[in-house]
Parts: sequence; C-alpha cells; structure tokens
Amino acid sequence: MHKGFSLSTVIGMISGIVLILVAVWATSRDALVFINIPALIIVLGGTIAATLMSFPPRYLLRVWRNFVIALRNETVYVKDDVDEIVQIAKLWNSRQIHKVEEELANVRSPFLRTGVQLVIDNSPIEDIQELLEWRIARLKLKEQGEANVFRTMGSYAPAFGMVGTLIGLVNMLYDMSHSGFEQLGLNMAVALITTFYGLLFANLVFKPIASVLENRTNQRVRTLSMVVEAVNLLSQKRSPSYIRETLYSFLAEYEDELDDKGASPAARPEEARKA
Repeated sequence: MHKGFSLSTVIGMISGIVLILVAVWATSRDALVFINIPALIIVLGGTIAATLMSFPPRYLLRVWRNFVIALRNETVYVKDDVDEIVQIAKLWNSRQIHKVEEELANVRSPFLRTGVQLVIDNSPIEDIQELLEWRIARLKLKEQGEANVFRTMGSYAPAFGMVGTLIGLVNMLYDMSHSGFEQLGLNMAVALITTFYGLLFANLVFKPIASVLENRTNQRVRTLSMVVEAVNLLSQKRSPSYIRETLYSFLAEYEDELDDKGASPAARPEEARKA
C-alpha cells in the first residue's frame, strides 16, 4: 500500500477555490466585502455545534485525520496480493506446510494473513468466512460513519447559512427606522454572505470529502472481498491458475475480455501453461 497526496482531490479543491476567488475579484469593486467574520462564525460555529449533537465524540475526534486521509491517494497493490495468494496456493497444494508458514510471515495484509492461517489450522470454512465477513462489515460500518460526519456537515452548512441570512434580514428591517444606510448595508452583507459561505463549505469541502471517503471504503471492501474469495478457494485446494484467474476477475474494471491487452495473465495460453 502506498500513500501520497491525491492529485485529483487537491487539484479539484484548489481549482474550485481559485474559481470562486476569480469570480469574486472580477465582479466586485472591493473583494474584501466577501470576508465577513460574523457570517463565518455563524456558518462554521453552527455546523460544528449541530455536528457535536449528532455524533459520538469518537467520530468528531477523527474529523481532521479523515480530512487529511481524503487528501491522500491510497494505492492498494492488489496484484501483489494476488501473487502472494497464488504462491501460497502452490505451496499449500504441494503440502509444503512449513514453507506456507514462512511465506505467510512475509504477507503484508493482516486480513489475508488471518484467513490463510485459519485455513492452515483446518478451521471450518463457514467459520472462516463468517469471521472475515464480520471484519469487513465492521470496517465498512466504521468508515461509513466517518464519511457520514462530513455528509451531515454538508447538509448543516447551508441551513446555518440561511439562519445567518434571517438574522441579517431581521436586523436590517429593525434598523431601517433607527440607523442610516451604512448599518443597513452591513446587515444585508451578513444576510447574503452567510448563505454564500454555507453553500461554499457544503459543496466545495464537506460533500466532496464525504464522497472521497466513501469511494475509498468501497475500494477497500472490494479488495477484502477478493481476499475472502481467495481464502475460500484455498481451503478447497483449487489449482493456483484457477485461483489467479478468479481473482483477476475482481480486478477487471472497464476492460474488454475479448481484448488480449486487457486479459488477465491466466487467460493467456502461454502463461496459463506455466501455472
């Protein structure tokens, strides 16, 4: 697994911010009027307060960590996992138990290591699948909960933008008979800019981050499901070439099976014979 910054996420966020800044600069005489601290406090403060009421503290403590995770590109080397599984299958089918255990010690994935170890220990396949699927469900539930925090913040931010708008309008109407046009303009600015801030944070920060985390979870679940299938085939003592072909079917995304370039190694006659 390799972790680096996700160019698409970072570029998308920066380009969105730049686009808004250019639009503000090009359409206003004084761009500084879009900087309004009271409006920012209403939107962010209200969003954070409502989120604190909606989720347990353990989810909120991970908000910053999950934000950083969303900016990183998690590259999972699934083909390396397939190679490790196929190698273990070759040793397992030839009854080289000690070599299987040596190979298992070098496996990086704790999920795969647990599954193979249970097969070596002759645990019932039903129990193995139940345990592994429970771990997948636990991971999915945890990470979906973390993504849902940002999804919920994305729904709260525009709502508190409207709250700020109402506050500004009420103050503006009240001051019409007590203050001059300067105070009216200030209240109107708060009224409109809070809505602007709410929509901006919701659609440029919170909702995109939630989508990134959800996509990351789906990728991890897909990879772990492939491992469960591999462990199942390993317990059945299926041939390494069959296991490899089955696992590569999990990796075939948007590839035409009739295209030789997109075919998995086991689908090519000369490589299948080597297996």
